[in-house]
Amino acid sequence: MKFPFFTGKHLVAFLHIAAWTVLFFVPVYLFSVDFERDSIILARIYLRSFVFLLIFYVNFFFLIPRLLFKQKSLYYYICAALLVVTLYLANEVVNRKYLLPEQFRTEMRREFRTGPKHPYRLDIYNFIFTSILISGFSIGLRMAGRYSENEKKRKEMEKEMLNSELAFLKNQVSPHFFFNTLNNIYSLVEINTDDAQKAILQLSKMMRYLLYETTQETVSLSKEIGFMKNYIELMKLRLSSKVDLKVQLPDDYKDCSIPPLLFIPFIENAFKHGISYRDKSFIHIAMQVSHDTIEFECSNSLAMGVEKSLEEKHGIGLENVKKRLGLLYPERHELDVTKTENSFDIKLKLNIENNKA
Repeated sequence: MKFPFFTGKHLVAFLHIAAWTVLFFVPVYLFSVDFERDSIILARIYLRSFVFLLIFYVNFFFLIPRLLFKQKSLYYYICAALLVVTLYLANEVVNRKYLLPEQFRTEMRREFRTGPKHPYRLDIYNFIFTSILISGFSIGLRMAGRYSENEKKRKEMEKEMLNSELAFLKNQVSPHFFFNTLNNIYSLVEINTDDAQKAILQLSKMMRYLLYETTQETVSLSKEIGFMKNYIELMKLRLSSKVDLKVQLPDDYKDCSIPPLLFIPFIENAFKHGISYRDKSFIHIAMQVSHDTIEFECSNSLAMGVEKSLEEKHGIGLENVKKRLGLLYPERHELDVTKTENSFDIKLKLNIENNKA
């Protein structure tokens, strides 16, 4: 079970309160307070603890952010030293005037005149040393908090840059897709008017998906598979009997959310480079979906002259998908691209364990 209160600023406040509460209650266990002298010592300890608390929070909330973090180190050290001296003197005044009965004050004055002076010097040294430790601790906490805030801002900026880059890459996919599809329809117009009309109707359905569905960061896997099926049906209109087309897309699976247009560039690349009108060629497309993974495979033959075009990097869509996978699924995907003399194979495995439909 998660407790929202114990997170962020609430957690920090709780830790501060807990730490000082423990600090103030520890003396109770060290003294029996059965005797008057014990109660006086206990009161002096509480006063000293309260002084240290002031040193900590004056540093934490005022001196460090307003001086040290604004490159005014000299002013910070001067103000911190004045704070320690002022609070030490105030602590001594309160101790001697209000916390010590007259008999103890008389006894302390007699001990100060006749006894060794080093116990009082030791008290001053102890106060200064403890004040330095507390000031240093407040600086450390402030710097840690500042680093955490800067890290949070950095991650937010990275997220904004990621979203901008993803939007740019996704917007590149659509024009590239339309360019290739319209070229295919143009070639069909002269060959078969009926098939061209069917292709235009099929394209209108796909355009509706591209215009209204892909504006979101994610779409359902079922819609993406439907889009892939429509695209393949559109491409089949111009295939000859020499092309061995095998498509195995799942019909029964648990739906989930994925980034739009993630698989279509691979399929588009296969139809663009895997079809030969003179020789036998093939395109094999398969997908398997389990509860935590998507496995996608796309293989195609390579027509004559394709190797040169691949070397010239005309596959904009393929390059975009590689970048998107790196941005959207870091450490959560495996992409194997194998090119031989006669074939081009893609194997993609996505970890979708945290994806929700």
